[in-house]
Amino acid sequence: MRSIFVFYMSILCFQVIGQSQSDLNLSAERSYLEKDNELNQIYQEILTEYADDVEFIANLRNSERLWIKFRDAEMLMKYPENSGVRGGTVFTLCYFNYKTELTQKRIDTLKQWLEGEPEGEVCSGSVKIR
Repeated sequence: MRSIFVFYMSILCFQVIGQSQSDLNLSAERSYLEKDNELNQIYQEILTEYADDVEFIANLRNSERLWIKFRDAEMLMKYPENSGVRGGTVFTLCYFNYKTELTQKRIDTLKQWLEGEPEGEVCSGSVKIR
């Protein structure tokens, strides 16, 4: 009886936490794609909300282009193309986890322009005041 219990518990545990590396890699990639989509939605919302401010929009577009270059450079710095780390089975997981982290930081930065700053914030610059 005890062996049957142990057998079923091991199957249950395997199904709950026993993902293959391929499953983990795909999950990490999906998480990144979700964050990238969120970033693009926020970017579009900012473009819409600040559409009348031509100088700001030009600066935003330039900032976003430069951020993408920065993000890509960060990815290469962490995971150089000729590095042995790229050959491992866990590479895809690590790669997309880091890319997701960088994208989340950019989301947090851009959200300021949608959420605004409290009244009295003297250094808000182009960020709207709530």
